[in-house]
Amino acid sequence: MVIFIICTILTLAYVALMALYHRGWAMQKELNVHALYEPSTKMSVIIPARNEEENIGACLESILAQKYPSYLYEVIVVDDHSDDRTAIIAEEYAIRGVRCIRLADYLPMGNALNAYKKMAIATGISESSGALIVTTDADCVMPNAWLRHIAAIYEQQQPLMIVAPVIYNAKRNLLHIFQLIDFMSMQGITGAAHALKLGNMSNGANLAFRKSAFEQVKGYEGILDLASGDDFLLMMKMNDLAPTGIAYLRSVNAAVSTLPQPTWRSFLQQRIRWASKSGKYKDTRLTLILLLVYAFNLLLLSLAIGSLFDRELLFLCACVFGIKVVVEFWFLRPVARFFHNEWALLYFPFLQPLHIIYIVLAGFLGFVGGYEWKGRRVK
Repeated sequence: MVIFIICTILTLAYVALMALYHRGWAMQKELNVHALYEPSTKMSVIIPARNEEENIGACLESILAQKYPSYLYEVIVVDDHSDDRTAIIAEEYAIRGVRCIRLADYLPMGNALNAYKKMAIATGISESSGALIVTTDADCVMPNAWLRHIAAIYEQQQPLMIVAPVIYNAKRNLLHIFQLIDFMSMQGITGAAHALKLGNMSNGANLAFRKSAFEQVKGYEGILDLASGDDFLLMMKMNDLAPTGIAYLRSVNAAVSTLPQPTWRSFLQQRIRWASKSGKYKDTRLTLILLLVYAFNLLLLSLAIGSLFDRELLFLCACVFGIKVVVEFWFLRPVARFFHNEWALLYFPFLQPLHIIYIVLAGFLGFVGGYEWKGRRVK
């Protein structure tokens, strides 16, 4: 009886959450930029890069191909102690106006660091001249109207920070499809949460903010003890500065594409890294939502394990699992349509057991342990 009550409460709460997210995504209006629009904002695109020799060239080519006045943006690559040809390749673009600086030249000798990426971004910002800072990753590729759309929403709404969409450029194999579906869900929740004021979320691969606001909140000061969170934790500081100053840019023309992780191990390490900042959330709403999602998935995993020993739990587990699949599919379908990836939903129900295990495992390990990323062991 107690198990049934717990299942009922958590399931109803989860269904309500998915219904809210479905409504929130529908509330996000798509940004349309007029063909005659002439931007006026000077931007600085900051790209922290570590061991990205295979990707940095395509990233820079897509940025240099922007339909945005060349005199209104600059590109700064910050090489984060790469031991491959990343910096060499970036420096070859100097003739086309790209600056490549090396983080090692800006750090005191012998100083131990945990937040290398934050320091790389902050260093790039210190060398920038734009009023609006745009951050992305070296493994991303941008549509040619990317900066144009960022400038349009900035000039229309004058926010402190702009959160924009990211999508995976996935192949049709199990690992990539699993990541694509999971990541689309995160992107949909990001847009929905902004519309509903249910807690802000962001991704540093496609983020913009005023340089003056970054300086006003003293950059990453106070959050340098954590390796992850260059996007979300900075957003929390800006939210404290102006709770209504964060805008969400819904446009496929502003969505950058990036690569899924190549192995299951690197995928899990990435998600542990993302989960590691969960203990730093100051937003009670977001904390409660994350606890609900984790508890619901933990419940399903517990029911599945328990049903191996108690057949009465099997029916309960099947019912809760079925409800999860239906409500998540209902939420995810319009998001997948926005990203032109509805084909991936054919695999959605079959990947749900794996998704439940991953949520429980990554959430637990992200809270209690360290992880390895870009050849570094961090905490």
